[in-house]
Amino acid sequence: MIVCGDDALAHRLARELHEVYGEQVTLLVPVLPDAPRTPAGRTGRALALFGRVTAAVTRTTGAGAVVGSPGDDPTGVLRVVESAEADDRALTDAGVERAAALALVHEDDETNIRAALTARRLNPRLRLVIRLYNRKLGQHLETLLDQAAAVAEPGLDPEKLDAATTVLSDADTAAPGLAAAAVAGTSKVVQAGGLLLHAVDRPPVAGQAPDPGLCTLALLSATAGDPVGCEGSERSGDAGPRLLPDDRTVAAATGRAAVTLEAVTPAGPALPTARLAASALPVASLFSRRLRWSLAGAVAAVLALALTSTFTTGDHPLHAAYLTLLDIFAIGDPAVGEPTSRQLLQILAGFVGLLLLPVIVAALLEGLGTFRTATALRRPPRGLSGHVVLLGLGKVGTRVLARLRRLNIPVVCVESDPEARGIALARRLRVPTVIGDVTEEGVLEAARIHRAHALLALTSVDITNLEAALSARAVTPDLRVVLRLFDDDFATAVFRTLRTAHPGALTRSRSVSHLAAPAFAGAMMGRQVFGAVPVERRVLLFAAVDVADHPLLEGRTVAEAFRPGAWRVIALDGRGRGDGSGQDWPLQPDRLLGAGDRVVVAATRRGLAELHGRGSREALGASDNSVRTERG
Repeated sequence: MIVCGDDALAHRLARELHEVYGEQVTLLVPVLPDAPRTPAGRTGRALALFGRVTAAVTRTTGAGAVVGSPGDDPTGVLRVVESAEADDRALTDAGVERAAALALVHEDDETNIRAALTARRLNPRLRLVIRLYNRKLGQHLETLLDQAAAVAEPGLDPEKLDAATTVLSDADTAAPGLAAAAVAGTSKVVQAGGLLLHAVDRPPVAGQAPDPGLCTLALLSATAGDPVGCEGSERSGDAGPRLLPDDRTVAAATGRAAVTLEAVTPAGPALPTARLAASALPVASLFSRRLRWSLAGAVAAVLALALTSTFTTGDHPLHAAYLTLLDIFAIGDPAVGEPTSRQLLQILAGFVGLLLLPVIVAALLEGLGTFRTATALRRPPRGLSGHVVLLGLGKVGTRVLARLRRLNIPVVCVESDPEARGIALARRLRVPTVIGDVTEEGVLEAARIHRAHALLALTSVDITNLEAALSARAVTPDLRVVLRLFDDDFATAVFRTLRTAHPGALTRSRSVSHLAAPAFAGAMMGRQVFGAVPVERRVLLFAAVDVADHPLLEGRTVAEAFRPGAWRVIALDGRGRGDGSGQDWPLQPDRLLGAGDRVVVAATRRGLAELHGRGSREALGASDNSVRTERG
């Protein structure tokens, strides 16, 4: 496995493949041509992140340095190669011609595309995983590179060709978890083929265990103060979250919160919201509520006068309404010599006309002002409350904003750069936005932080996110806070301090690389990972697995295929045998899994690695076996 990049996602992905999946990994790190080729030349966060990949790294030039050896580490070898760019020579030195998969996770889309084209030419059988923010471009690139692989190997059966291109976005992968952490009661949703999976947090009930009749995905931490300071992580021990517990563990978990699978329903087609919205008049966006009520009152007054004229004079309702309008607009004849009731109604109609005139003028002015400010950012309304304050409209913040608006969650954005990536989206969605530095006085107040429901700090600077969280907590102590922090140790320290200082408030720290790395690793292993659901500081993956020739699944019942703490069969992905032997959801414990089934599993990272590693290697073709033999 080859990973190209030098940010948090690249290092976490290399560690994921090396430690969890036991693969031989080469980390291709870009370095400036005139930079010193020593560890001292790498400063800042990159050196700290690389230090967490392995404790001891000795760098060399050319082919790179080997971290460990097959004798010392039975799970594989981690190698580091430095190069100015991922060109032909660098990829060849990294072993791309013998590699099974290549991940291009540079932050620059153009760099990843150039390297992908080069790698596909050097090795048509290579599995490519590319990090791209531009989703439309990514779809075209997938088709292009797969066609290039088919052309380079014309005599190979496309069904047996292991080469495939997967384009992922770390922002898209992390956005659901970030949005779900900020919104109380919002389900964590994973799209799994034709199914829509809803994972819901269930609060603890004093003296009671979670409902054993539900599909429990995880038990949350049993203590609010982890004695080892690893809240919600794999190192928390029995006090931390328990992923995929069995029925006995659930029954014994008295007073613990749980994450359960509440529903799995077919995902219907998306509603044509744009067409429906375009067919309706944008009255609400053109005119204020006060003006709309004024117009409604004027219409009601006209109708009341017309009805009164009908009852008093016996005139036809349409003719009475016509005369009323003439009187209102002062273009009717004076009611001289007519009954007193008619004269009184004419006077009242003239008075209503005087009241209607300023309303019409105000409507014209408001409509003109709306069209003038159509391209301007909205300011937060005075009475806004219960909203989410979103800090940072970069690539991650933009994706989170789009997801929150799809959930109809009110949002107020704060961004210091008026030319930021997400400003255009905020303007198009008419989301109130405050332009200013969040660390300056009055910016959070302008976003109505004192009435907000949650704060999502998603800027690319940890200190800025922390300062914003502390400032917001000073205004609203019980505010829900979700921080985007790159460094795990720093995130744990911040989490513990904020939880201690504000025990009644909810604090969450999320890392985009932590949420995205499992999906990238699964794609490199040739597995379809539908999504990742964060469970405190751990991750639960949803993936599709073929039952055929799988010794851990084929011929077993759903209950027998369940391994607590590792994986659990959730449902069929809609392409089962179709013989009526069982429903897609819920699957009965005695439902027998056959060779024609393709199941959706919920698994931990290590569980998914073990499930695929033990089950799929025996069914690999000769070409894939040769690649794996070359790698170890």
